[in-house]
Amino acid sequence: MTEPRTLFTVAALQSQPVFGDVAANLATLDAQLAGLEADLIVLPELCVSGYSLRDRAEAFDLAECFPDGPLSERLLALSEVTGGMIVAGFAERDGDRIYNAAAVVAAGRPLGTYRKLHLFGFEREVFDVSEGPLRVFEHAGLRVGTMVCFDWIFPEAARSLALQGADVIAHPSNLVLPGWCQQAMLVRALENRVYTVTANRTGTEHREPRPALRFTGLSRIAAPTGQALADGPEQGTTVLCADVDVTVSRCKVLPSGNDVFAERRPDLYGGGPA
Repeated sequence: MTEPRTLFTVAALQSQPVFGDVAANLATLDAQLAGLEADLIVLPELCVSGYSLRDRAEAFDLAECFPDGPLSERLLALSEVTGGMIVAGFAERDGDRIYNAAAVVAAGRPLGTYRKLHLFGFEREVFDVSEGPLRVFEHAGLRVGTMVCFDWIFPEAARSLALQGADVIAHPSNLVLPGWCQQAMLVRALENRVYTVTANRTGTEHREPRPALRFTGLSRIAAPTGQALADGPEQGTTVLCADVDVTVSRCKVLPSGNDVFAERRPDLYGGGPA
């Protein structure tokens, strides 16, 4: 009888898309990912559209329906080659609604999408608010939870995914705050005893009336011990890779003998408005 796999390779792509040029950005992603073999590949938020959307109409024009749009089709083809899972941020069109979302595919099959729960800044003017849920997807024995960019600042998001059994949290991002998220993701990994893969972008965008934005790079793969397994540069494109052991992420017991999930006290964690 074959033993279940416990070791997997995960990767984060750090990119610098050209706003609005979907075809060129897809070609660049192809070049960056050529020959990459990984069980999980995570791409940034809005990875082929760009971020500084002026209004809903512009966002709608750059959005696609999953799994039939150009990015979805490219991800499906790539995942069929790798045999693994890919998570990529994109603008998802669903009828007359539009979401800041993550597409999830594996081995040539569409698994679904996750729609960002916590919209940042002007995103609230462009995208519809998701009603959830937070989701964990499984493929070939690896359980992957998904969240997008600003979801990081709400610890309940990562905790909810960990309680659903995620081994890894895939985190497509377009981060502009000064390194706060990259530091916080070490804590999210530690407090939930999971791996995290934050794929951020680099470069700048300035499209009136939006403010000039400088993306912070520094993509990061973090371990359940709160240590960084791989870090990207502040500027420039790259691909980060690390090996993860799910026996570590599935053990919530510290060397002290404390089980950080079994010893939670949710009955006493109230005290504020829901």
